[in-house]
Amino acid sequence: MEQTLTKLDQEALRKEIRTFCEQYPNEYWRELDREGEYPYDFVDSMTKQGYLSVLIPEEYGGKGYGVTEAGLILEEIHRAGGHAAGCHAQMYTMGALLRHGSPEQKQHYLPEIAKGNLRFQSFSITEPEAGSNTSAIQTFAEKTANGYVVNGHKNWTSRIDQSDLLMLLARTTPLEKVTKKTDGISLFFIDLREMRENQPDSLITEPVRTMFNYATNKVWYKDMQIPSSALIGEEGKGFKYVLDGMNAERILLASEAIGDGYFFIDKATAYACEREVFNRIIGANQGVQFPIASSYADVRAADAIRNEASRQFDSEEPCGEEANMAKYLSSEASWNAGNACVNTFGGNGFVDEYDVERKFRETRMYQVAPINNNMILSYIGQHVLKMPRSY
Repeated sequence: MEQTLTKLDQEALRKEIRTFCEQYPNEYWRELDREGEYPYDFVDSMTKQGYLSVLIPEEYGGKGYGVTEAGLILEEIHRAGGHAAGCHAQMYTMGALLRHGSPEQKQHYLPEIAKGNLRFQSFSITEPEAGSNTSAIQTFAEKTANGYVVNGHKNWTSRIDQSDLLMLLARTTPLEKVTKKTDGISLFFIDLREMRENQPDSLITEPVRTMFNYATNKVWYKDMQIPSSALIGEEGKGFKYVLDGMNAERILLASEAIGDGYFFIDKATAYACEREVFNRIIGANQGVQFPIASSYADVRAADAIRNEASRQFDSEEPCGEEANMAKYLSSEASWNAGNACVNTFGGNGFVDEYDVERKFRETRMYQVAPINNNMILSYIGQHVLKMPRSY
């Protein structure tokens, strides 16, 4: 059972994270962005401080906090100018292991993850022919006497080269042999250290350059042998287990977008109050001031929905509507705040030393991933407003 921190304790945690982030100022992230390098030092420090194990129960050495506190940590990282993409997967992939993993899996791995001895940063699910349509994945895990043999191709498998552990979604029953297309898909928890040592040719990664610094890859699985003990829960139920954790993922990434939104507003406000043009502080102009104020209102509104979704999730209440709305509203709000910030900075908004253009590129992702905003609108239209299915 998760601990629920008091408002006072949550505020203390916020201040703690802000102090921590002072060790990693914008210059740190700017240099990493220029070189396309992974934030090893930041992630190692986050791990040592226990911030990445907040969702792991205390019995396994974690903090035992809820999604509320995890979201708060991610928000503050982004508000400080950081980019939590290097480590956020350890939070949002944890749910499937906690809720559906075997006692042996949890006992074997969770204490080592909590200590920082193992990195759990990678989830391999998306395929070139199956983006949002997860049930169409073709990567196949064929059952054998000793476990499974995996063959297939994935893309957008981030941080696999920086991880010790991998969560993999693969078909275990061919699509043509199931009555429901979401059946016959299984979830596996794989020790990459064993694969690299004993089967180095079974897993091939190819880095993908993106518009922002995101350690993502194409991956090929070639006759990769994994033990039966790697299976999470029941065979063929993996799609359900992934869905089970999507609300947490949407809430947590909404928290990052909210942090970005506040970053843009903080930056724009400070610049508007110091920049003078035509003998006048530009923040006194309604054309500059009003877009910033409007963006602030939007981010605050998204923040409120995110907080409600977090509360519901941690209370084990249904939260699909709120989690999806939090992700949608926060991604739109952060992008609009980014536009207002760029417009406030003018030409300087495109200069890397001001850090606005870097965050502008980073925050654009949230309208597309972990789920496209159009898919969220489809969900709301069909499942909340009870209109016909639109796709």
